[in-house]
Amino acid sequence: MDRNEAENLLRTAVGDSTVKFRQGQWESIDALVNQRRKLLVVQRTGWGKSSVYFISTRILRDGGAGPTLIVSPLLALMRNQLEAAGRLGVHAATINSSNRREWESVKGLVLQNRIDALLISPERLSNEGFIEDVLLPIATAGRVGMLVVDEAHCISDWGHDFRPDYRRLVGILQQMPPNMPVLGTTATANDRVIQDVREQLGNLDIQRGALARESLNLMTMRLPNPSERLAWLAQHVPNMPGTGIIYVLTKRDADQVSGWLQSQGIEAYAYYNGIEHERFHGSDQYRAHLEDLLLNNKIKALVATTALSMGYDKPDLGFVIHYQAPSSVIHYYQHVGRAGRAIYKAYGVLLAGSEDGEIHEYFRRSAFPSEWQVSSVLDTLGESDGLSIDELYQRLNMKDDDIDKTLKYLSVENPAPVAREYGRWKRNPVRFQMNHSLIQRLTRQREIEWRELQEYIDSDTCLMAYLRNALDDPETEDCGSCAVCLKWNDIRRSVDRNLVISAFSFLHHSEMPLRPRGYVPVGALQSYNIVGNLRNHNLIASEGRILSRWQDPGWGSDVAYDKQHNGYFRDDLVEAVADMYERRWRPRPAPRWVTCVPSPNHPTLVPDFAQRLASRLGLPFVDAIEKVRDNEPQKNQQNSFHQYRNLDGVFAISGTIPRTPVLLVDDIIDSGWTVTVLAALLRQGGSGPVFPVALASATPGG
Repeated sequence: MDRNEAENLLRTAVGDSTVKFRQGQWESIDALVNQRRKLLVVQRTGWGKSSVYFISTRILRDGGAGPTLIVSPLLALMRNQLEAAGRLGVHAATINSSNRREWESVKGLVLQNRIDALLISPERLSNEGFIEDVLLPIATAGRVGMLVVDEAHCISDWGHDFRPDYRRLVGILQQMPPNMPVLGTTATANDRVIQDVREQLGNLDIQRGALARESLNLMTMRLPNPSERLAWLAQHVPNMPGTGIIYVLTKRDADQVSGWLQSQGIEAYAYYNGIEHERFHGSDQYRAHLEDLLLNNKIKALVATTALSMGYDKPDLGFVIHYQAPSSVIHYYQHVGRAGRAIYKAYGVLLAGSEDGEIHEYFRRSAFPSEWQVSSVLDTLGESDGLSIDELYQRLNMKDDDIDKTLKYLSVENPAPVAREYGRWKRNPVRFQMNHSLIQRLTRQREIEWRELQEYIDSDTCLMAYLRNALDDPETEDCGSCAVCLKWNDIRRSVDRNLVISAFSFLHHSEMPLRPRGYVPVGALQSYNIVGNLRNHNLIASEGRILSRWQDPGWGSDVAYDKQHNGYFRDDLVEAVADMYERRWRPRPAPRWVTCVPSPNHPTLVPDFAQRLASRLGLPFVDAIEKVRDNEPQKNQQNSFHQYRNLDGVFAISGTIPRTPVLLVDDIIDSGWTVTVLAALLRQGGSGPVFPVALASATPGG
């Protein structure tokens, strides 16, 4: 295949008879299809990396090669890639968590050689069924035409805690034909990351381009107070060109920032893994809807976590704003590179907050399992012939996410001390010792990258040049269009004080829903004889409210101070809950009495608050719940089964209680299991609907 023929395919794909390859595109295609090389392409977002592998796929398929296997990390990226493939006449399909009903038919088409490109998530590489039923049959038959690793920086040590399943690619490559072309692509890789990828995938040729984006105007500022950042967004987002993305660090922040912007008449919606909407079937469908709204310019912005970082393809994205600082320059360029790909001017603004460092320290601390967690999982599996994930949850007093993370960490080691066979985890007969020096090195590297980002925020030299230099770009001249180059004064960074006051008020009124827990696992509440779906037995709590997040800039800091230092919740908190109850929540049917969660460790703290709240609302307080057995603190119970079992037989309903709706008061909500159990006991005792309310949520990470 020569350049002219390949360029004709490009013109077909984009629908433009005059378009030509960008520098490096044909060279990459030639290396793959004519020389059958292994290649890592490091090019900025929008350069056309997907065009390279889909044109190469078309050429290879026309020459009789097998299908291309594309490992792609995010669903948003997959949806864009399927559309791009269709424009080239490439029949592409995907196997991922959002299309389980299609898996069998897609597998059949692959084995029949009727699919040109198969896109999979890296997690598929850990699924023994996919490996045995699909990957090995086509690999051993020499029928994989090309392997593409999209967002290849995830292979490196840097990307470990984002997608550890990428590490399985080394083993997969060993089972592929030796002359099979391999392509890795990424928009963000410095020299260290490139070397990591080379060590993992073997001797790769490197094709690297300049990272500058002339259309992108960068600006940074420190606004420690969330009220100031919210005010800045409300003041400046309406004047930003087109539509954009506002990045936040936690799901809670996504909900809070989008809620604030909507209250200011700005159409912005939260976007994160697991977000749902009653009009859509599941999170995947709703997220696809949100992506389409932004793609078609029907909203001003998505307020997103990193679930919308890599691969979202919108060439006319007008702005990328960070409400909080990301963890590294690599992450930042990955995000901000989404903007200004096909328009004259776009903005990348980083607003640094006071909470950013603490959040990232938490992420770094929890990136790897602890020695105790690893030992607990290995010992428990070693004492059995294999356990399902639910059985592991029951046997281990560890958070579900920590068990999952530990299993993932162990299963990608080589040799792996654990393996999953037919849905059950087993201990392999290999010795295993945690590589603490590696973990310490990676943690130190992340700390260095965090300090490097702080220097970027405070840079008095060209911001684009700083990013390019940090990413080892060979060209690092000043951009002439960032805030430093233009010497923007404080007017560009100004914040309307009236908006700051409104934002402060919003933060004090931005309570969270307390959604009821609905299912009790077998054996967890034996003393109460409660099991299964609580809704089916009319024992489920109604949706409640949580006034604040522990130590947040609204009421959370007052709640924390009073609990830790005063032993008494101030009257302002009584008024705040009453205001929330009367003005915004207004539960129906309205509660007719108030009760509270008892605590022998603080016997007066919550009852005193609940009684004052009841008096303020004009409702009677009934001391309806008694603690009849000591138990361990709920905060020591790490997953739902143990949290339920720790509450079994602990509480009892005292005497006869009103048969009307009730407000159930607690101070701090962590897992929510305590109010779930108490609501069930109150309903068993004859009460009406139970509406839980708490002063603060202590859920880690927001």
